[in-house]
Amino acid sequence: MRYFIKLAYNGTLYHGWQYQPNASSIQETLNKALSVLLNSAIAIMGAGRTDTGVHAKLMYAHFDFESPLDVQKLVHKLNAYLPKDIVIYDLIHVHDAAHCRFDATQRTYEYHINVFKDAFSQEQSWYFHQKLDIELMNAAANKLLSHSDFQCFSKVNTDVNTFDCTIYEASWKQENNKLIFTISANRFLRNMVRAIVGTLVNIGLHKITLDDFEAIIISKNRDKAGFSVPAHGLYLTEIDYDYIN
Repeated sequence: MRYFIKLAYNGTLYHGWQYQPNASSIQETLNKALSVLLNSAIAIMGAGRTDTGVHAKLMYAHFDFESPLDVQKLVHKLNAYLPKDIVIYDLIHVHDAAHCRFDATQRTYEYHINVFKDAFSQEQSWYFHQKLDIELMNAAANKLLSHSDFQCFSKVNTDVNTFDCTIYEASWKQENNKLIFTISANRFLRNMVRAIVGTLVNIGLHKITLDDFEAIIISKNRDKAGFSVPAHGLYLTEIDYDYIN
């Protein structure tokens, strides 16, 4: 029987989602917890791979178990067993062919920038004190919706068959001393969101123009795009499936 795990985590102390030898990961931590509580070797599959220091307000993973589970009881046990920076929201019984990675129809990320120093969010947002032109950054972000090839924002030497992505939303908003960038797409390339944000920050600083931004996308050249912003400001916030509300 296949189960989806609905969870969230603070990625500060982890070397990303995926298992790595000699480094702590979310996947390894969950594998160990489930294996102990179910007294069986469990290997979970994640809906994606967040990098070192990246957070998830919402993440899905799946695993198989040979018999029906008391999901409410297991959720309670997992939350008691797991460290405080990982929380399990739900376990969902799905059809046997359901796949948390390949069945996802849309993913959403947020990037958080603090424009005033905050002692309580140093590892949860990027502190950037220089004044940014949010209106111009939104104009540039809107241009992303008119393109599909985002090789210029992808980490080089990545193992993908295509750099095409369909972006459904890309916009900035300000909430008090925090700037939040939200972007939704059918898929994302490695390092794509952090590279987009870094390039949009250059727009906001008036270092490049809107025409420059469009030329960067068309160039397909990572060297022409902006810097990659720090990982600790990035959050995976939503993953959509046709069969999960």
